[in-house]
Amino acid sequence: MNKIVIVGVITLLTACTGNPVKHPPESQVCEGTTQLPATLSASFTAVENPALLASALGKPEKGSLCQGQVYRANADTRVAIYRAWNSTNPGSVYGHWWAFTQPTGSIAQYRENFEICYQWSPLDKLVTCTLKAGTEVVVGNGQSARCSEYLTYPVSAIQQVYLADAADSTHNCTQATAVFGWQ
Repeated sequence: MNKIVIVGVITLLTACTGNPVKHPPESQVCEGTTQLPATLSASFTAVENPALLASALGKPEKGSLCQGQVYRANADTRVAIYRAWNSTNPGSVYGHWWAFTQPTGSIAQYRENFEICYQWSPLDKLVTCTLKAGTEVVVGNGQSARCSEYLTYPVSAIQQVYLADAADSTHNCTQATAVFGWQ
């Protein structure tokens, strides 16, 4: 009886200290869908590429995708993709993670929607490109990302686009620089 009471007290005290209650990462459920928006469905064909899919999926609290589907851009595709990146690392302009929509709103909300830890990028540049025909991409929803003991982004229903080699898979790219815009 004393052991049960002590365990119960320890659990209660841990919960009252303000430390977050942690559930095992395995209990996370992916949100959203891997289906393309109707406006893009004619530009892609679903294909099987287990190796590409595996490279895009991540473990809980490590970022990447929670779930995904591989698609191939059709011959007549003119799909624009967007990537916010880190100007202090010029090699990151053609990184793996992209979106079908241009970033809008607050940077904090963008980070949460796409699980981008502050350590990974200041998000101070934007590149907009067009996918080349035949390019295979993974479309999926973001996996949770633990940025620090104080900040963990949950899984997200927002779709992301993963490219294995964006430098060779895109063309007609333009760049923009972030500027302060306070509200």
